[in-house]
Amino acid sequence: MIIYDLSKLSPEVRDQILTSDKYTKWFSVFPDKLFNFNNAKTIKGEKLDIRTAVLYGSPAKKSGVNMCAMAHIAQCEEPCLDEAGRGAMTSTQMSRLRKTLFFNQYRKEFLEMFKKEVITHAKYCQKNSMVCAVRPNGTWDFRWELIIWDFMVEMYNDYGVRWYDYTKIANRIIPDPKIYDLTFSYSGVQLYQKFVDTAKALGMRIAVVGRYIEDMPKEFMGMEVIGGDDSDARFLEPQGVVSWLYAKGKAVHDDSGFVVG
Repeated sequence: MIIYDLSKLSPEVRDQILTSDKYTKWFSVFPDKLFNFNNAKTIKGEKLDIRTAVLYGSPAKKSGVNMCAMAHIAQCEEPCLDEAGRGAMTSTQMSRLRKTLFFNQYRKEFLEMFKKEVITHAKYCQKNSMVCAVRPNGTWDFRWELIIWDFMVEMYNDYGVRWYDYTKIANRIIPDPKIYDLTFSYSGVQLYQKFVDTAKALGMRIAVVGRYIEDMPKEFMGMEVIGGDDSDARFLEPQGVVSWLYAKGKAVHDDSGFVVG
């Protein structure tokens, strides 16, 4: 018996779930786990003794609920990394969709699982003398500081957990940025420029996606540019710089303005 409300999904996705024994079964239970540790980007941090847990869900309006408030204005829905690498697989998309429905329809149970996994991750890192990093918005842009701030503070104080994310929301108010580090995500789309200007004025670190890594400039928007593809540990970088990333997946062919070059 399916336990999620599928009514806000596209007819195609809903039919895919209802006509597949595999996916009907999937959507009849809660996920076994929420966080991923095997992302090609975050795993690079292990050479720095950083172990990163990332939560991937369905971005923008894929689940029927908008999880990325600025996606339409920034025009990042099409080039989103959601479908890069393993994300292009149907099973991966269904897994992310189920997590998103779980989050929106069973919030209490979701947060219980979320906190349990973070605590387990933190204890593992402490035991193995690693920096514990958590990126809850792998493919969302949700304001976690509004619902779990006390837990974030607790985990930072007790285990040194480094919470971090990318965001396209320039006016997020973080009570203590050293606990939850945010990197503003650039897009060159004209309607989005006032938000880029706000992020720059606030002195935020800005992530810029370039089409080709070899075209990385020394400056961008008058800001110093540093390479950002050696690891995903943005919280190690200073604020007020541009962290240059190269395009992946469908983003390589994007011409909306999200990708530079």
